[in-house]
Amino acid sequence: MGAAYFYHLTTASVEQTLPMLLEKSRAAGWVIEVRGADRGAMERLDHALWSGPPEGFLPHGLVGGDHDADQPILLTTGETAPNAPTCVMAVQGADVAPGEVTEAERVCILFDGHNGDAVAQARVQWKTLTDAGCSAQYWSQESGRWEKKAER
Repeated sequence: MGAAYFYHLTTASVEQTLPMLLEKSRAAGWVIEVRGADRGAMERLDHALWSGPPEGFLPHGLVGGDHDADQPILLTTGETAPNAPTCVMAVQGADVAPGEVTEAERVCILFDGHNGDAVAQARVQWKTLTDAGCSAQYWSQESGRWEKKAER
């Protein structure tokens, strides 16, 4: 049974935080789906990942390619991920169902702490998932480093 980790971003953007989480997830041997709500934003995220430093290269693809099932990291907008992910990372308020949390090794929900709508959406997701019995942790970077603030 997996757990949902909520990441409240206040000092770094998704584009800055995601590579660190992806690297750690790949080191754990997980296959990852990065799920967003907007195709254009996922294309920009794809470009940002390709433009990173060579020493931090993260092999990935944007859903719709010829080799989606083989991608260790696949960027989607909610369609069924053909790479059979063991970890789901939701950005841009993308929904995650309780069943996905229990089936995955880990679900990460990243949200912009400066965006009131994103914070409200994360609160709804927290309540939905924990009310369904999912294990969850809330992480904040308000102090300048990541700290676990709550666990359920």
